[in-house]
Amino acid sequence: MKNVLLTALAISVLMLGAQESQAQARYRTALGLGIDLGDGPTLVGPQIKHFFDGTNAGNAQVLFGDNVTVLGVDYSYNQEFSGTNGLTWYVGIGPQLAFVDRDGPWWFYGDGDGDNETFFALRPAAGLEFKIPSAPLAFHFDWKPWWNLSNNSHFEPARFTLGFKFTLK
Repeated sequence: MKNVLLTALAISVLMLGAQESQAQARYRTALGLGIDLGDGPTLVGPQIKHFFDGTNAGNAQVLFGDNVTVLGVDYSYNQEFSGTNGLTWYVGIGPQLAFVDRDGPWWFYGDGDGDNETFFALRPAAGLEFKIPSAPLAFHFDWKPWWNLSNNSHFEPARFTLGFKFTLK
């Protein structure tokens, strides 16, 4: 299933990137859906991204999964690839709070024997975003490992996010 999603996303980005348009690729704010996947459960929820200026942005999300709710904010530095219309790369980092009940996933705390707990984590990110120049839509894919800093500290490198956003000016 994961390979199908990744392949579909890559094909979509390539097909949409081939379209030529004179429309502006940048946006100020976007609202959408975030999907966090990889080792452990898949988490899904709403997200918002806002550009403070041409390269600096903030992103906030609330993700839900099996016995887990994650609140997170991220800072990212964004830069358009030269010669492209809408394709950008970004790097960033942000704190996350995870609320996990007794039967939560193992990757939050490593050994799977936790109670109802709150976890604090840092999540670095490196990814690509494509804003369709002729439509108010943007997509992103990034590598976003989970570094739990509390309650049996644990690092999970195999985490990724997909995002589908409606852009506002």
